[in-house]
Amino acid sequence: MEHIRLDSVTRPDYYLVMKTVRVAELRAKLREHLRGVRRGRILTVMDRDTPIARIIPYEKGPSALTVRSPLPDAPKLAAIRMPPPLALKTDVVQLLAEARGER
Repeated sequence: MEHIRLDSVTRPDYYLVMKTVRVAELRAKLREHLRGVRRGRILTVMDRDTPIARIIPYEKGPSALTVRSPLPDAPKLAAIRMPPPLALKTDVVQLLAEARGER
């Protein structure tokens, strides 16, 4: 029995399924690339030699969130009282400025 090297089997498949495209080419030929994605092709977007994004075909699946109507006896949104604001001894704006390196 002849042994087939795994890398010789998977490498061509990788290049056929996943295509790399530079940002400038993606901008110039966006519709063409999106048609390929619709057909199942995966695009890796490159900024020079660095991969920055992957465009994959959309797969419709079960929604993680189900939105439903409120029950008939539920209170109106305007009637729900908000909790009182927290009494902080620290200036939040100052904390944000410090975190951003602004003093």
